Amino acid sequence: MDYLRIEGPCTLSGSVPISGAKNAALPLIAMTLLAKNDVTLNRLPAVKDIKTLLKLLEHLGATYTMGDHSVTINTQNIIHTRAIYEIVKTMRASILALGPLLAREGHCEVSLPGGCAIGQRPIDLHLKALEMMGAQITIKGGYVYAEARQGLKGAHIIFDKITVTGTANIVMAAALAKGKTIITNAAREPEVVQLCEVLRRSGVGIEGIGTQELVIYGTDRRLIEIEPFEIIPDRIEAGTYLCAAAITRSRVTLTQVRPEHLDAVIAKLRTMGFGFETSADTITILPTQQIKPASIVTQEYPAFPTDMQAQFLALSTQAEGTSTIEERLFENRFMHVSELQRLGAEIRLNGNVATVVGPAPLYGADVMATDLRASSALVLAALAAEGTTDVHRIYHLDRGYEGLELKLKALGANITRLQE
Repeated sequence: MDYLRIEGPCTLSGSVPISGAKNAALPLIAMTLLAKNDVTLNRLPAVKDIKTLLKLLEHLGATYTMGDHSVTINTQNIIHTRAIYEIVKTMRASILALGPLLAREGHCEVSLPGGCAIGQRPIDLHLKALEMMGAQITIKGGYVYAEARQGLKGAHIIFDKITVTGTANIVMAAALAKGKTIITNAAREPEVVQLCEVLRRSGVGIEGIGTQELVIYGTDRRLIEIEPFEIIPDRIEAGTYLCAAAITRSRVTLTQVRPEHLDAVIAKLRTMGFGFETSADTITILPTQQIKPASIVTQEYPAFPTDMQAQFLALSTQAEGTSTIEERLFENRFMHVSELQRLGAEIRLNGNVATVVGPAPLYGADVMATDLRASSALVLAALAAEGTTDVHRIYHLDRGYEGLELKLKALGANITRLQE
């Protein structure tokens, strides 16, 4: 099993290219189930979750060819409609096959998903929405059995809470449904926006893109033709490198990025004392001598993202004063706190609120990653820590970051991938 060894403290410099967004690529790969042609996705991130979803499509009967950060997928000969546990057990995004597969084939069986252990992320919102569209849903033996032999029908879906994956799933299902579907309280994340934009360019009528109410006019099971497209930059990867520069008090430039997708992250870093220079596709973070404490509340886009909470928790250990971070989206997303404490962080937990007192001197230690974003938080803390830190269980990291240690090494970090 691989682990990362980091010798700190580090000072970073230079520029780092941002990869395509994993969280955009996953629904876009699932979307190819709606296509009647070969679909080419460019700027594909080389991360494990992508490979897992492609393996799932291949099991269903699809074929694909890989290029240099691209893939061309053909789903014209679907022979199975069962997304098996053996493939999807490591990845929650497997549930994204449910909507398009059901809409296309009229029936499917999808294993209940796995993935990061960051708390309950129920799919009941997905299932209730599909039932409103005419599907019969049963759960048995760890599988969702869904049937709509006459096809799905448009409906007015009102999500009780905002769900990114749920919105994506129902948008794809509605694309092949009969009639008009309205989704109220829809997610507005850039990844959902791109999915809607690609579908609209492919002939699916969609109104309200980027708002909390989407209107989709389905094709009544007529497959669509999807032109090649490029996946948007990964805003969470970009935010992680901004935090890496911030915690090491370094000047670093991010390239191939969309600054407007990081408004909440950049705004919070500004309040902590950091400066920025931006262009249409670059962000340069300017170091500060005194990192100010922060007050952070995670919420749905366009507010501060839960996927940046762990990284800012690590950064807050070096702020001069007391920071508070309230996690409102997932109830079990502070498992990295005990590992940061092993490095010397002074953090108190009270329910869903973490209080961080800084600046804390950090010292290298053996730490263990518990989920994807926690992994990156431990790497960030190790960059600022004195001595050697070994970060174990980095298979979580490989699910969502492309070549993290290679990119950090190019910036000047003393980081090496080793094997246990």
